[in-house]
Amino acid sequence: MRKRSFALAVLSAAAVLAAPAAASAAPGTATAAGTGTAARTGSGTPAAGISSDSAATSATGTKIFSFRGMNLRIPSTWKVRRYGDTALVTTGACTDPEYFYAACRGFRVIGPKSLAEWGYTGKNSYVPTLSQPSCPFGGPGLAVLGNKAASREVRQVGRGHQARYAAWPGYCEAQGSSGRKVTFTQREWFLPTSKILVVDLRDHRELSGLLARATWS
Repeated sequence: MRKRSFALAVLSAAAVLAAPAAASAAPGTATAAGTGTAARTGSGTPAAGISSDSAATSATGTKIFSFRGMNLRIPSTWKVRRYGDTALVTTGACTDPEYFYAACRGFRVIGPKSLAEWGYTGKNSYVPTLSQPSCPFGGPGLAVLGNKAASREVRQVGRGHQARYAAWPGYCEAQGSSGRKVTFTQREWFLPTSKILVVDLRDHRELSGLLARATWS
């Protein structure tokens, strides 16, 4: 009986000593969890091997596409392919990124070197080929762009930068067809100071907003 009472006393003492230890450990555990959350959300130091840009992309589903000082925050699912002084931003299916008109859903960003090669001034539509391009939707026939823009205006591309915007009507018509036409609009944003041109054939609704919110570095 005496041994049993002694054993119970030892167990009670151990429980009393363990309680403060657990209580003091609880705040430390909460602080560690808070630190981990801060790191995941980008407010703390990123984990080893993960850049801050990657953390931001993971958290927001976007990434920064930079071209000659112009920075656009685009969806992380869009892919950027660069060819010298030109970049193709694909927003969907792309069977042949080398050939912009027919094979890819996306838009092009062209720099001054490429614009100079084609003699682009903004007075006429941009055609990224020496020959008449194929239909931009992959259909049969050739693309024909009008000689007169449907609309022209000045649009903001980030703070302190303005673009000459033009919408060029076009159509596709198969050779030897009955005359059935598929119409489209080629939209262009030309920044005369930066000598950057953005060309969109697919009427991306979000593109105007992305350009308006551009930042510059």
